[in-house]
Amino acid sequence: MNDSISSTASHPAITNIMNKLDSMTPKAKILGNYIAQHPGKAVFMTTKQLAETCGVSEATVVRFAHGAGYSGYGELQQALKDFVNTGLTLPDRSDINAINNSSDINNSSGINDSNDINSSKREPGLDRLHRVVFEELSELRMLYETIDVKTMNKLVNQIVASPVVYVTGSRLSYAFAYYMGWAMTKVRKGIHIIKGSDSTAIDTLSNAPDSSLVVLIATTRYPNELIKLSKLIQRMGHTLLVLTDSSISPVIQFADLSLVVPLKSIPFIGNPSNMLCVIKYIIQEVAAAQGDQLKIHQQRVEQIYLENDLFFNIQT
Repeated sequence: MNDSISSTASHPAITNIMNKLDSMTPKAKILGNYIAQHPGKAVFMTTKQLAETCGVSEATVVRFAHGAGYSGYGELQQALKDFVNTGLTLPDRSDINAINNSSDINNSSGINDSNDINSSKREPGLDRLHRVVFEELSELRMLYETIDVKTMNKLVNQIVASPVVYVTGSRLSYAFAYYMGWAMTKVRKGIHIIKGSDSTAIDTLSNAPDSSLVVLIATTRYPNELIKLSKLIQRMGHTLLVLTDSSISPVIQFADLSLVVPLKSIPFIGNPSNMLCVIKYIIQEVAAAQGDQLKIHQQRVEQIYLENDLFFNIQT
């Protein structure tokens, strides 16, 4: 994995550290310089590992994080993670995944072999399954503890109030956009799904009714077509709601309202659980807001399914 990431100087976390170096102690300066030069390494280090690498105490690392303006070392690591995540290539992610897979799952998950059924006859790959499950549980716990519920509900209210909603994404985020749009067609009218990587998305949004509502989902690594689409949406005067996974997501600057769906770790190839959980919540809240219209809409949809013989029916 690359030791350093390009354009580190332009990242808020690195810029913030460098701007405060002059007022820090000599040992804190050592830490600051190391993090600025090696963010790809520092982001994975514990306070003990970083302290040993820089030849300082763990207490110095903790004080450094506070001195840099963070509530603690964890918040500093999160800021670095957001930055490093956007610059990692597929080989970099494979390297990280290999390192994680080489570690003992019992150390990371707290599982005791004595409680692990048939641990001596474990199937190949089962350790990896355990690790994946525990990583997802950790991610979901972080989501539960840190998600901005107030902003999430504002987003729901705007979707409910808009007669027409366009949902778009690209690459991985198109999977989220498609699920969100598909599910919302089951609870209300006026939902349109747009594939952000398709050039016809520009035509669709250019001809959309004035002041339309667009929900754009963007996840790392952020596709350039979504940045271009965000600029167009803003220029057309539409309302842009953004669901993204980092506070440094490049589409946030164009949004009327943005919701960051946090991730604790750097994903190997995408990390769907947290985003899908938030989308599921939004869909359920939109459904609840429909009142009596929900049943009427769903009965109409089911009638269309029946008339067009869309689904297998065991009774036929």
